[in-house]
Amino acid sequence: MNNEKKSLSDPRYYLLGERAVVIEFSPPISLEIQRRIWALADQLTGLDEVVEVVPGMNNLTVLLAHPQRQAAPIINKLKKRWERSQAVEVKTRFIDISVTYGKEAGPDLPFVAMHCGMSEKQVVECHASTRYTVYFIGFQPGFAYLGEMPAVLNTPRRAEPRLAVPQGSIAIGGSQTGIYPLSTPGGWQLIGQTEQLLFDPTKASPTLLQSGDTVRFVPNKEGVC
Repeated sequence: MNNEKKSLSDPRYYLLGERAVVIEFSPPISLEIQRRIWALADQLTGLDEVVEVVPGMNNLTVLLAHPQRQAAPIINKLKKRWERSQAVEVKTRFIDISVTYGKEAGPDLPFVAMHCGMSEKQVVECHASTRYTVYFIGFQPGFAYLGEMPAVLNTPRRAEPRLAVPQGSIAIGGSQTGIYPLSTPGGWQLIGQTEQLLFDPTKASPTLLQSGDTVRFVPNKEGVC
């Protein structure tokens, strides 16, 4: 609780490269902070001096149109707006993701189970028992960073990342879990796979998941259940 109060009242502001300003909060990750970040992002979007606003996990990046003359005023504006901001209740969608856990679909499930002192079935039951919140979309189009994974499943990333993670892989990286929407290099532990399409550039809304969505993983009988 003390850490959360400190991060709420004492964020860090700094320049990122030559064109961006960042407001950042210390761990732990907090849904209360994330909701206030979403609210602040909405307030800043569309301002003349702002090119783009990018919410992250416990941070917000603001890309400036004219950074040399706007950085200091924007930082002051961020401070004032953050002090007045309140958590926004976004419209939540409940989305089920069907998952085949373990075997070829989740080659790292045995390692995760061993690291956590659990059986593979217990890992699956624990991972699928939680409702996750989409904190933000990043890393690649449609990749959702999900909050509230049970702490007992915390597992370090692979020492040697894979050159190609299969599309739809469900993975654990440290204290977070997520879904790879496209085949890409990656170092998270792969515990399952979904056939649901998370990114479709032909659609008006190309990403299946959006910030604020609630996600539940539903195990398929073909996997480790």
